[in-house]
Amino acid sequence: MIRHDTNRIDTKRRATIDHKKKQFASAPYTHQEYPHRLNIYQVPPTAEIGLEEFERWAIDRLRVLAELEACTFRNRTPAETLDHIKPLLDKWLRLDSNSSSAQGCTDPRLHDQRRKDHYSHFILRLAFSSTEDLRRRFARVEELLFRLRFQAENAQERQDFVASLSFGWETVQEHETRAFAQEFLNATPNLKKSDLEDGSWVKVDFHTVPELIEGRRVFVKAGKAYVPSKEQKSIVLAGFHDRLEQGLELTARALPRLDEDERLSPILDHLSKNFATPDSSLADSDTTLPGAPITASSVDHISQHFPPCMRNLHINLRKNKHLKHFGRLQYTLFLKGLGLTMEDCLIFWRQSFKLITDDTFNKEYRYNIRHAYGDVGGDAIRRGRGYSPFSCQKILTEHPPGSGESHGCPYRHFSVDNLFSLLQNIGVSDWEVLRGVKDDVEKKRYHIACNRVFEWAHTSELQQAKADNSLKATGLDTIVHPNTYFKRSYLLKSGLNRETGPMQGDHMEM
Repeated sequence: MIRHDTNRIDTKRRATIDHKKKQFASAPYTHQEYPHRLNIYQVPPTAEIGLEEFERWAIDRLRVLAELEACTFRNRTPAETLDHIKPLLDKWLRLDSNSSSAQGCTDPRLHDQRRKDHYSHFILRLAFSSTEDLRRRFARVEELLFRLRFQAENAQERQDFVASLSFGWETVQEHETRAFAQEFLNATPNLKKSDLEDGSWVKVDFHTVPELIEGRRVFVKAGKAYVPSKEQKSIVLAGFHDRLEQGLELTARALPRLDEDERLSPILDHLSKNFATPDSSLADSDTTLPGAPITASSVDHISQHFPPCMRNLHINLRKNKHLKHFGRLQYTLFLKGLGLTMEDCLIFWRQSFKLITDDTFNKEYRYNIRHAYGDVGGDAIRRGRGYSPFSCQKILTEHPPGSGESHGCPYRHFSVDNLFSLLQNIGVSDWEVLRGVKDDVEKKRYHIACNRVFEWAHTSELQQAKADNSLKATGLDTIVHPNTYFKRSYLLKSGLNRETGPMQGDHMEM
């Protein structure tokens, strides 16, 4: 017989008693204080929040990060990036300084802003830790966001924040400052003698400040770089970078255990997919245009404002007098989103399908159009008033076109030659723009390519609108919905944005 060892632990019970597994136990709740506007996100939040807040806060931060990444793709300067992103930050991820309130950091409003910033960072850290590419992209835009905030902070609050960091710096003693005073003046450009006496010099390992070494802006001795207060930004940014990368690696290791939570996994998966092209839906206010009633007879005229994907569908419809199923669905929902009524939509399609009889149209096509509008179908379809117009994300990822089909995204689904032919057909003649589009497509930045074409086609109008200060924050967002493209184009070309402002309600959805 096999002797049974009574002291042996059952392998199935080891995980429940192994002290090493305590790291996965529920973290005790600790109240978070936010004395500073800036945060290096070392301590994860432990308080409970609702799924609605979890989702909404993550989406708001994702909007900002996606815009920052778009700015880097367009090679915007730091000043241009700040001008572009500031109104979006004020709208989606506002962070006010302590000096903005008489109560300082104890103001509940400031606490709520910083709590949202804290939680949203860690939520997206969960979403973007699954692959090396996502971690790299997330770290890059988070560092850019931190840099912009750090530079915009006022001097006193920035100094208080830096003093609160535990980065292991060594403070330069007064006798060292006197001993190396001339070396400091020689090594650091534009350094004044008064800067030697402010008592805020630190010394760090030279490899932690490569930017300062490369620019010859610090004195180095015995492996230590002596950094004045005005140059300490580089140390803070390097510390932020190191801690963020370590945090992402630790999060990636813990992700397999997170898969057990069926509530969070779908949300996080959707967020990670939307990093490239954030999903978008239209509010009811976006289905109408002031002074522009959309009818069956006006579609040809307004098609000049359509994005290339819908322009391609319209061109093929007029050429072939027919579109296949997914092309009809994509185009019908787009027209519905413009405000075309179901009755006018039926007239439009019947007039467009000139090669078939009324009886054939009524039998094969009429029901599908009514179904898209929610006039027929199940209770859920009718209550929801049919289907929503397709966003760029949906067009890019679902139902790729096959032979003889015209739907999809030209930047994603066309060959370069066919894409250039379409763009030239709709008026894009600048070869610099076309080369930029080709580069974007090769790097799979399809929404950036589309925005590049939009900005070229509306260069003068955008300049005038910015000069008039008539573009609000929503008018600066990267376009991620075909109906947004149309409405923004129509308002700019018609000059209506000066009276009505840009469209309101470009809301992301899960």
